[in-house]
Order: sequence, then structure tokens, then C-alpha cells
Amino acid sequence: MNVDRLKGLVLSGGHGTRLRPLTFTRAKQLIPVGNKPILFYGLEDLARAGIRDVGIVVGETRDEIVQAVGDGSRFGMRVTYIDQPEPLGLAHAVRTAREYLGEAPFIMYLGDNILKRGVNRLVERFLSEEPSAFILLARVEHPERFGVAVLEDRRVIRLVEKPRRPPSDLALVGVYLFQPEIHEVIEDLQPSARGEYEITDAIQGLIDRGREVRYDIVEGWWKDTGQPADLLEANRLVLEDLEPETAGEVVDTRVQGRVRIGAGTRVSQSTLRGPLIIGRDCVIEHAYIGPFTTLQDGVVVRDAEIENSILMSGAVVESVATRIEGSLFGRGSRLRHRTRKPRTIRVMLGDQSRVDLP
Repeated sequence: MNVDRLKGLVLSGGHGTRLRPLTFTRAKQLIPVGNKPILFYGLEDLARAGIRDVGIVVGETRDEIVQAVGDGSRFGMRVTYIDQPEPLGLAHAVRTAREYLGEAPFIMYLGDNILKRGVNRLVERFLSEEPSAFILLARVEHPERFGVAVLEDRRVIRLVEKPRRPPSDLALVGVYLFQPEIHEVIEDLQPSARGEYEITDAIQGLIDRGREVRYDIVEGWWKDTGQPADLLEANRLVLEDLEPETAGEVVDTRVQGRVRIGAGTRVSQSTLRGPLIIGRDCVIEHAYIGPFTTLQDGVVVRDAEIENSILMSGAVVESVATRIEGSLFGRGSRLRHRTRKPRTIRVMLGDQSRVDLP
């Protein structure tokens, strides 16, 4: 099978309830990790694998996704947007995209997932072996949060969606490859107990019909960024591979480790300890910015200490006496400490939120 026949389907709908308040005002797939929207990692993976035609399933955040991705030319692909009126499960998203997909085999990629090694190996095996479906698995500590696979003699024999008592620790990673016969199974699906059309039920339907479902174990790391702790962990993992670069101005500042500083940024009388990324047009004064932190464009940090955190564009942190750790700041959010008292702070601030600490 030629890769030119393979279409991409990227899911970028959903409400992102586990990341509120950040997702009240933006698509969860556009939250930055390593100063790049999560969605872009998946699109870049598909492009590297040779996928040129990609449909993006969108919901209520359609306009924001379209503005960020455009026609796909920046990724070397042609993008079509597919409206999903209501997020009723992954299999429902495939049904929504039926007209776009036609009779082409396709790779489905969840827009809030990041894979260190990409999908090249998975695509190559699918094209050469031509099973009815190909899934990617990873061993996880909390399999009850995922679809779980049961294997026997190197075959997938059963799939269970978010089981209370997981039969294994092998979770389905958010990348799937299908032959067009999956559409026949999805047409016969009934909603699950949680009211969704589950892709695990669709794959199980293939197994029940005697079709071949193959698998691979993920190489490197994989992160589903659906919760705040997962976002921060993904940010940490991405920064592990950071290449240092200084395009801004650094004055009277100690720089340790791998640090990237964007153009127009000014850092003075501070300590920077990488790996960390500071975007464009930021102001850092009398501050400590520690490892595994990313600052998007236009962030201001004065008289404060921050590490292992994500600050989105335009966020401001000033005069905070206690070190901030493991925190997420939305666009235009502001954190200011009016008096210096020793206390621990852990926050997640939505876009345009403001906090004044007494």
C-alpha cells in the first residue's frame, strides 16, 4: 500500500473540562507545551510520516483551530475542517468524517496527545502488513483512565474502555490506523454506558468479526495532556531535548544549563536555570526562572521565582515572595503579591484572570 492513499484524521473537538478554567476561553489542543501548541506536534508527526491530506474534526473552538492551523501549508499538507456538532466519542468523530474519508485507509491522531518518536514506524508497519486496524499501546500506572488492551500470543483479543478493574496495564495511545471497513462496524455501534460511541467498541467489533488487529508498543514517551499534571509533565519531557539559543538581551544574569531566549526579550539581574524557554518580547527582572518552565511571548516576571510551570502569552507575575512551582498561567493572567509572607502557592489561572495576594 502506498502512503499517498493514507489520509489523516486529527480530533480537535471536545470541551476540555479537565483543564478548566484554561479551556473556558481556548481550545485545549492549542495550550502550549515547549512553547508550541499541542496540536502542532501531531500535525508535524503526520507530515513527517508522509501524510498530505488531513481532516481536522472541530467543535465549539473551530474558529481558533482554523486561525492557528490555516490551510495546512505550513505543515506541508492540505487541511479540511470537519464540524462535529457534539463530542459523542471517538467513533462518532470517525462517523462524522465519513464523507471526507471515503474509501481511503486512514490514521486517526488525538489532537491533545504527544509522542516522542512520532508515528513513522507505525505507518510503515500498517502499510506493509495491511491489517484491518493497527493500534499503539503503552504501559501506564493508571489504566482505568484509558482504553485497555488484552493480548494473547501477540494478538489483540479484547479491548475495554476505562474499566473499573483493568485487565492489563496496556493503554491505547491516541493514534489508530484503520482500513475503510471500520465504517461498517461503526454504523452498527450503540452508545456505551457513558453515552459515547467508543473507538474501543469499534475495534472490538473488528476482532469479533474475525478481522486482524495488530499492535505496537510505544517507543520513547507518550503523553495524553488532558489534565494539568500531564501538561506539566509533557512540558518537562519536551524540554529535555531543548537546544539552547539566545536572541534577546541578557544583562547581569546567571544562565545555567540549556536556555532559549526569544528576540526582543530583556533579562536583567536574574538567574535562569535550564532547561527552559523564554519567548519573544518578555521582561524578566530580579527573578529566578528554574528548570522545565516555558514562558510564551510577552510574559513579564519581576521579583519572583518560578519553576516547572507554563506561563502563556501576556501573563504577568510580580513581587511574589514564595517560589511558584507546578503552575499554569493563562493568557493575560496576573499574579501579584502585595506583602512578603512565607507561604506556598500552587495555582492554575484562566485567561485574563487576576489575583492580588494580601
